[in-house]
Amino acid sequence: MELWVLFGTFAVLLLIGTPVAFCLGVSSFATIAYIGLPPVVVFQRLNSGISVFALMAIPFFIYAGELMVRGDIARRLVALAGAAVGHLRGGLGQVNITASVLFGGISGSAAADASAIGGLMIPQMEERGYGRDYAVNITVVSSIIALMLPPSHNLIIYSISAGGRISIADLFTAGILPGLILAISLMVVAWFVARHRGYETERFPGGRAVVGLLISATPGLILVAIIFGGVRSGVFTASESSCIAVVYAILVTILVYRSLPWSEFVAATLGAVRTASMVLLVIGSAAAFGWLLAYLRVPAELVEAMKGVSENPIIILLMLNLVLLLLGTFMDMSPLIVITTPIFLPVATAYGVDPVHFGIILILNLGIGLCTPPVGAVLFVGCAVGRLSVGTAIRTIWPFYGAAVATLMLVTYVPALSLWLPGLFR
Repeated sequence: MELWVLFGTFAVLLLIGTPVAFCLGVSSFATIAYIGLPPVVVFQRLNSGISVFALMAIPFFIYAGELMVRGDIARRLVALAGAAVGHLRGGLGQVNITASVLFGGISGSAAADASAIGGLMIPQMEERGYGRDYAVNITVVSSIIALMLPPSHNLIIYSISAGGRISIADLFTAGILPGLILAISLMVVAWFVARHRGYETERFPGGRAVVGLLISATPGLILVAIIFGGVRSGVFTASESSCIAVVYAILVTILVYRSLPWSEFVAATLGAVRTASMVLLVIGSAAAFGWLLAYLRVPAELVEAMKGVSENPIIILLMLNLVLLLLGTFMDMSPLIVITTPIFLPVATAYGVDPVHFGIILILNLGIGLCTPPVGAVLFVGCAVGRLSVGTAIRTIWPFYGAAVATLMLVTYVPALSLWLPGLFR
């Protein structure tokens, strides 16, 4: 009955449009009251959920991403990508995907990627004769590449949700190869769709132009090396890396590129504060919700229930993927990470799945959910930037969605794709 109160209250509040953080908090209060525990337990768990030093990295990485978005970095990365891959079939579609890879290593945010790259690429693609739905679909699905690459703050949230036992450096490393595989898969699909629709390629500007644009974009790309190299080598922690990233972003955008006026600096600061506040409130509320799940023995019961269905790890992983894909269509990513990690991580590890490998599976699953209605946040951002209705986008997004799901299956059943690089660097 306690679970009915917990999930029932949560579902009702979610259906009537209550913000997710309040859905989690109120349903936790209702369940605590039903059980008869002191209500202060909810506040204690909320406070302990956000009083984690590693969480300091999240607001600073968000801030660095905001500074880069508003500091002309995205335009330089798009120009570099255009010179490097614009001559391939699908032209600007291939540029869009490549720019998402480059920018994702700086922002670590799918929504920021869709907004920044989409704002630059969608109008250009439309002017060159590309279908608006093609431009929006590529922008939306390629933006989830950012979730797999450092400095993805969602990987940090997963590490903390798992009790802090999983190395953030390992997670940053583990996501690189799956992220690149996803990019290649999307580029192949973009090639076939462009060929079917008869889209033209862009002119190759020559090696000298590519080198010049690479030099121009290098100060921004160095940020990726600072974040990944510093954390991976142990020179500094993820939290220290995030602070260094902010300082470096300010220096590059103000002193090197001279592209961050005072008004944009203020807007970036306010945007980072707003985003970080929402993320941390959701994490705290989800921590209370997750504690109740553990208190009610939901993970242990779920393990037993799945063992009753099958002892085959292949079937169990398929079931976990289906459940996570379904959940991702109804909830945003950050609360789902905090809620589902304590539930599904014990199930995965019980069947021999490495926690780092499961983290990449989880993030990719929920990233696909961001592109799926009815609550696909990145889908809404891409459609808003491209001025396209969600219904129109959904009718033609399936080839790209299929590439993402195929990548998910490959990553799920070939653990080496996630574990080889961390083992090599370690």
